[in-house]
Amino acid sequence: MPRRYPAEFRRKVLDLIEGGRSVAEVAVSLGVSDQTIYNWRNQDRIDRGVRPGVTTAESVELARARRRIRELETELSVVRRANELLKEQTDPKGGGRSSRRS
Repeated sequence: MPRRYPAEFRRKVLDLIEGGRSVAEVAVSLGVSDQTIYNWRNQDRIDRGVRPGVTTAESVELARARRRIRELETELSVVRRANELLKEQTDPKGGGRSSRRS
């Protein structure tokens, strides 16, 4: 699993790059892979609207939506299964369930 860096740390790294230091230099001095820094820089450019792509905020929103969809699909499958089980309990002669309340 990739290591997670705090947003403040990523911002400081990007500030160093924007200040004129090379990606390789910053990567070695901070122990971060140069590809990670390039990824952060690209995402920062997308977030600022300089480059097209999915912003961080949109990614978070999409992740939440996908999680909610999974939850709803799970709930729906439970309801469908419960419905199937209730149908199996009905009287084959067309009557309702065996116990009726008045």
